[in-house]
Amino acid sequence: MPLLEARHLVKTFRTEASVLGRASHLVRALNDISLTIEAGETLGLVGESGSGKSTLGRILLRLIESDSGEVIFDGRDVLRAGGSELRRLRRDMQIIFQDPFGSLDPRMTVEQIVCEPMAIHGSENGRSRRERASEVMRAVRLDASALRRYPHEFSGGQRQRIGIARALILRPRFIVADEPVSALDVSVGAQIVNLLKQLQREFQLTYLFISHSMPIVRYLADRIAVMQQGELVELGTTEQITSAPRHPYTRTLLAATPEMQVRTQ
Repeated sequence: MPLLEARHLVKTFRTEASVLGRASHLVRALNDISLTIEAGETLGLVGESGSGKSTLGRILLRLIESDSGEVIFDGRDVLRAGGSELRRLRRDMQIIFQDPFGSLDPRMTVEQIVCEPMAIHGSENGRSRRERASEVMRAVRLDASALRRYPHEFSGGQRQRIGIARALILRPRFIVADEPVSALDVSVGAQIVNLLKQLQREFQLTYLFISHSMPIVRYLADRIAVMQQGELVELGTTEQITSAPRHPYTRTLLAATPEMQVRTQ
């Protein structure tokens, strides 16, 4: 049985009316999306901006609600869970955000930021929280002394490591990494990608890795799902998707990446 299964997810949004008089209208962000993620694997989710990637990631974590469909995590129904059951599920399911600058509260110390999920869930006391925070800071290759500082004192790559530490603090099993390196320089982003790969082994993590970069996804993912305008147009192993893609849109994405050689049918 897969760790996570999405079944027939649908999500629509209503656009706002424009100042030029254009009426609001419904946009289908997800159209009957179904997929599975096995324990311990990385599923790469690729597509252009507006394809529905982030919407799907947030619905899997129930950060936003779907119009219809199901999300089953470890045999439990995420979208219908409530109260204590939902709180237990959210301990196991965390997110790493795209923007390492906007996702950290500048008024909070790094210790407060990293320990915030533990405070929300009421787990452990102050001393054990600090010990756990020091542990995850070392795991993301930052010194524990950083806990006493504020986000503005760190570079973008260091801030993203802090965000990763925050995601790890509750010992989750599943993490949605939503474009975690797109706001970083290439060399810094490569360090973060390698860190995520190492952490997956150390913490037995399962990832949904959302990106618009085929080279990064090819390096990190076991399988790749391709989205276009709310549709899941192709899903397969990394080798199959990058070497012998079947859908024209997948071939277009690969053709836009000169360093990737593709065998088209």
